[in-house]
Amino acid sequence: MTSHAADIVINGPIYRGDAVRGWSESIAISGDRIVALGTQDDVKGYIGTNTRVIDAAGKMVTPGFQDAHIHAPFAGLNRLHVLLNDLPGRTAYLATIKMYADANPDADWIIGGGWAMDHFPGGLPTKEDLDSIVPDRPVFLFNRDVHGAWVNSKALEIAGITKDTPDPWDGRIERNEAGEPSGMLHEGAAYTFNEKVVPLPNRATWEAAILNAQDHLHSLGITGWQDAWVIQGTLEAYKSLAESGKLTARVVGALWWDRHGGLEQLDTFKTQRESGRAGNFHPTTVKIMTDGVLENYTGALMQPFCDGCGGHTDNFGLSYVDHDELAAAVTALTAESFQVHMHVIGDRAVRNALDAVEAAITAHGRHDLRHHLAHIQLVQPEDIPRFRDLDVVANCQAYWANFDPQMNVLTVPFLGQDRVDLSYPFNSLLKNGTVLAMGSDWSVSTADPLAQMEVAVTRIGPLYRDQPAFLPHEAIPIEAAINGFTNGTAYVNHDETQAGSLAVGKRADLVILDQDLFKAEHLSDAHVELTMASGKVVYDIMS
Repeated sequence: MTSHAADIVINGPIYRGDAVRGWSESIAISGDRIVALGTQDDVKGYIGTNTRVIDAAGKMVTPGFQDAHIHAPFAGLNRLHVLLNDLPGRTAYLATIKMYADANPDADWIIGGGWAMDHFPGGLPTKEDLDSIVPDRPVFLFNRDVHGAWVNSKALEIAGITKDTPDPWDGRIERNEAGEPSGMLHEGAAYTFNEKVVPLPNRATWEAAILNAQDHLHSLGITGWQDAWVIQGTLEAYKSLAESGKLTARVVGALWWDRHGGLEQLDTFKTQRESGRAGNFHPTTVKIMTDGVLENYTGALMQPFCDGCGGHTDNFGLSYVDHDELAAAVTALTAESFQVHMHVIGDRAVRNALDAVEAAITAHGRHDLRHHLAHIQLVQPEDIPRFRDLDVVANCQAYWANFDPQMNVLTVPFLGQDRVDLSYPFNSLLKNGTVLAMGSDWSVSTADPLAQMEVAVTRIGPLYRDQPAFLPHEAIPIEAAINGFTNGTAYVNHDETQAGSLAVGKRADLVILDQDLFKAEHLSDAHVELTMASGKVVYDIMS
């Protein structure tokens, strides 16, 4: 026996996730580090009287998963209030909202989200439905993609939104035939309402939301993430949890770029980076939302939206930060050593973001900041090689790359099949040498990495296995999908020397799955049995 017995030894098939995609038989962990890795004979000397020995025969050990694009505080907040994700439609939504309102008669506001546009005609819910169940208190519910909100009449009244209220430049107030606000707010109309009208959670509430989200994420094998929407309240909550040791995941915070502001925000970001850093929390990134989404016609396109695709409209979508302003912002942020995390949906948004990174390289030379583009729904073929050429990471939301029936109503008629065929080109990017990082965008879609990997590998969603594969030539190998949630995201989080693969000396972030992913019929049928973050068991159904 070695003179320093390990805290934990795991025996079983161990997928190291290293460059050679190698396997080992046994791993030993002491403190927060991996101290031995090899055959069972190599590792058995680390077993002492107090060592926990875990038998993972017939299972699979992998590096801990990391999520490259997530909204953990907001997802946790919904879980503590009204969570509508995964419910089957309007009737279930209303029942859940009413149940929460009845159970919380002292709540001044009914808040939450997660409803899907495809459960309403034209993707548009109405205030009347909410008025029928909560007439006396304001209701504000973000939709699943967090680009719109469903509100009742009381909320509109409190906000002073009437027939005469103009649309903001970066959004739209949906109106009925009489011109009255109908109960749906798009983009900037929803965000301004949320920021200016809905009461802000206090720090204790944000902390509770983050811890709720962290418990859920650990149960899915997630040991770290990049939070793609950090505001002052969540920054303070993350720092507090990190200082207390309650933040057991490693988190990179992407500070939120206010599109109504400009380069004067840099001083605030520098202050937040310095004052917010603590323990496992690293607010070293800035998030810029450059466009909207395609379902409400705000994604930025090179050519205009179709009108049902018998012809074209004059709507090219919205650029929330225009081409030259984006280039100036990325250049200035690069000069201050900030990583930039950009939301890009439409092909014009992708082009603008790549141009911005190129402008920053022209101004400051090559760097190791690992700027990344999230979502990349629509990419023109000529832009695919630019990711590798500009050292831009493709931040992929793999769960979206399947044929969802709502596309027949909300996407295909307004894009045309020729542009739909350019959707989520993960394999094309991979073949061109682009680093792929995987992120869920939870609570927009499931946080489960295994479900997301299944779509990445098959281009068929777990909920739509009766549908054909969506652009199957863009499917990626299972090794690449696993890598996207391990090394790829560790790389974008500047964490690859410490995590992302299993090796002696690295941080002990790992997952035990109940089956071998390489043999599973459906990846999402596998389940996490144990999660370890920095050597600490944070989820365990094996003991």
